[in-house]
Amino acid sequence: MLHELLLALLGYTGDLIIDDREYQESLRVNLSPDAPLSDEPTFKLAPDLSFIQPSDREVIERVITLGFYYRELERFAAKSRNLSWIRSSNESPLSRATEILKGKKVKPSVYRRALSNGIVEVLSVYRSAVLHIEQILLSDSLPVLATVTQGLNKFFVLLPPLYELILEIERNHIYGGRLLNLLHKRCHCGVPELQTCIQRLLWHGHQVMYNQLTSWMVYGILHDQYGEFFVSRQEDSDSEHDSPANTLEKLARMSTNDVSLTDWHLGFHISLDMLPEYVPINIAESILFAGKAIRVLRNPSPSVQLHGASSHQSIQKGSQRVQGFTGRISLQKDSSVETTLTGEELLPQAEADKIEVMLQELKESSEFHKRSFETAVGSIKAIAANHLWQLVVVRADLNGHLKALKDYFLLAKGDFFQSFLEESRMLMRLPPRQSTAEADLMVPFQLASIKTIADEDKYFSRVSLRMPGVTVKSSHVELPKTKAYSDGDSGVQLDTSAGMSIDGWDGIALEYSVDWPLQLFFTPEVLSKYLRIFQYLLRLKRTQMELEKSWASAMHQDHSDFAKRRSDGINSSISQQRRQRFRPMWRVREHMAFLIRNLQFYIQVDVIESQWNVLQSHIQNSHDFTELVGFHQEYLSALISQSFLDIGSVSRILDGIMRLCLQFCWKIENQESKDSTAGLEHIAEEFNKKSNSLYTILRSSRIAGSQRAPFLRRFLLRLNFNSFFETTARGVLNVVRPRPTLASSTMI
Repeated sequence: MLHELLLALLGYTGDLIIDDREYQESLRVNLSPDAPLSDEPTFKLAPDLSFIQPSDREVIERVITLGFYYRELERFAAKSRNLSWIRSSNESPLSRATEILKGKKVKPSVYRRALSNGIVEVLSVYRSAVLHIEQILLSDSLPVLATVTQGLNKFFVLLPPLYELILEIERNHIYGGRLLNLLHKRCHCGVPELQTCIQRLLWHGHQVMYNQLTSWMVYGILHDQYGEFFVSRQEDSDSEHDSPANTLEKLARMSTNDVSLTDWHLGFHISLDMLPEYVPINIAESILFAGKAIRVLRNPSPSVQLHGASSHQSIQKGSQRVQGFTGRISLQKDSSVETTLTGEELLPQAEADKIEVMLQELKESSEFHKRSFETAVGSIKAIAANHLWQLVVVRADLNGHLKALKDYFLLAKGDFFQSFLEESRMLMRLPPRQSTAEADLMVPFQLASIKTIADEDKYFSRVSLRMPGVTVKSSHVELPKTKAYSDGDSGVQLDTSAGMSIDGWDGIALEYSVDWPLQLFFTPEVLSKYLRIFQYLLRLKRTQMELEKSWASAMHQDHSDFAKRRSDGINSSISQQRRQRFRPMWRVREHMAFLIRNLQFYIQVDVIESQWNVLQSHIQNSHDFTELVGFHQEYLSALISQSFLDIGSVSRILDGIMRLCLQFCWKIENQESKDSTAGLEHIAEEFNKKSNSLYTILRSSRIAGSQRAPFLRRFLLRLNFNSFFETTARGVLNVVRPRPTLASSTMI
């Protein structure tokens, strides 16, 4: 009987100790490793045993439950440790996934295998205890049942909780990071023996996690064949939710762009479902960044190695320069990318060994210490960020490219854009033609570059002019030529054409050719923010130039009339009346120019230059790539917010003011028309309303009193230096005291 009991304790039933499931012929349960787990212990004494006392039966049935737990734990471990799921390399992942979905195979899990290794350790201790009991019973002349219960008493606090653990794992299909999370929760119990056991199981699970961390953070390789790591490939999760159109778009983008660039922006992400709760999200993001950085450093883009030979072709294709001008520019190669870069040069082996040593120390620790883990991850991230900073800032000359973006996208090269707007002024009087708008602009763009830049700027070859999405809705309207603006009967057409031309040419865009690894820093989102600011500033500068040109044109006309009057003296009265009639409009023009000049000065000096100095100080003091990315995002956000581009009401008012200024300038050239005078009256009235509204909004406590625009008070002080705006603007509810109109000003 005792030998039957000992065999049952190791999972082998017989005639005296039976398994209920083996006798249920209707279920036909085959206790293979793949058989489902039972909810309750099924080991029992045979009901026909009459020689066992009820008290002994109760003790034996309690003890043999350990044999049931042992067998179920052993079956779970055998199934999880079965290496038959390791397929040959020529089998496609699709067929493997198909079999899993059909139910032929359970999804393999390296974390379950690690857990099974820990369970096997516990079961080996249990087997040793049973063997020791057998030796005691054989050596004892009078064996008693108490020897068995005494030797196995400690396993009553271990095997039942372990069985509940694997039962929950099987029922809920828990694996990967969720398995670590479950084990970590089970560690918090009041039984020291059980806590030590679960911690050992968690240690086995952490061995897999540390191996994956080593592969990811030392070599930049994601070793996660079954989707159990909290760092996962983006396409794996997106393929289940994305529409076919989005998937095709991503594949097209991935096929055309550099592989390392695609990996950086779209390749990997944090899988929150597999992230253990005791690993904070910021630490997981640091792990994600460190792995991506190591991946970039160990696998430099092949385009960098060939860039020195092909830079002329790529830049010429991107910017479409004139052959003669491009020939001069292309000789100035960027010295920062002339040399061939290797992974060993970007990430020395000593640094990789240092990272591996830190992870190895964590791996060898018997317990998981959250503070030590976070400290090690922070150190590894700092190493990766520093070497990535060396690559992007030092080798790729980040500051030079930032200066180039400031020169061209933020209009720091004012002479170049002044020349460009002057050369294209007559062209922009007409709506853009959909087929040739970009080519039409290239001529003044190239002329301006030859006049102001020549060969002195090596970054100019990376700048190209674009006119994306040009649509001319009223192409059938016959617009007046340049000389038609002085005809007296073209006033109505002038309003229509002015509106179309403004809307059309507002789409002027710049593109900047960025090479690897600067594409890690200048993402498409970053360049889109630069483009948004550029289009706003270009409109502002164009408005200022038109206001100046209108004054110069009027003065030229007055001088011509004066010279003609002195020569013949026949039309002096007509000329004098015209000057008297249009004299008040110059006061309106001065109001417009005053507002536009101060707004432009505020943006260029108070906003752009001050934020540029802040960014430069950050670049000099920081040696961390992630910090630089954050500082640059703050720089762009400050430019947008302090320029009021993120306030819809203010940006709409500014757009309306600039549109009114341009219409005003074009109507001035039609000085002979009475309709033009009436149009000027309407424009002046609208300008007064919008400028008063602008001042009222900007001086409100929500904007002027906040820290979003620290230099806004200077701008308001320049506008209201003589209390003119304050006396004319009365409240927000359109209670505005009108400024002197043209008619009333004429009588003064």
